[in-house]
Amino acid sequence: MKIVKILGTGCANCKNTAKLVEEVAAARGASIQVEKVEDLQDIMGYGVLSTPGVVIDGQVVHAGGVPSRAKVEGWF
Repeated sequence: MKIVKILGTGCANCKNTAKLVEEVAAARGASIQVEKVEDLQDIMGYGVLSTPGVVIDGQVVHAGGVPSRAKVEGWF
């Protein structure tokens, strides 16, 4: 199971990113656990200055704006 963290303060783009990640993972049959990280200090701890950010198994894979579906598919 992959742990996917969505970094952001709860803005529309953050919510859309979380939804997209969950949809793609389900379509691909990937087992994931989604965690939302909304604390700014925690977000900055990952070196992300522009949200939403996506962290998979401890590695930042995206920051700033909603990722494309193709990019998300590549993660799974």
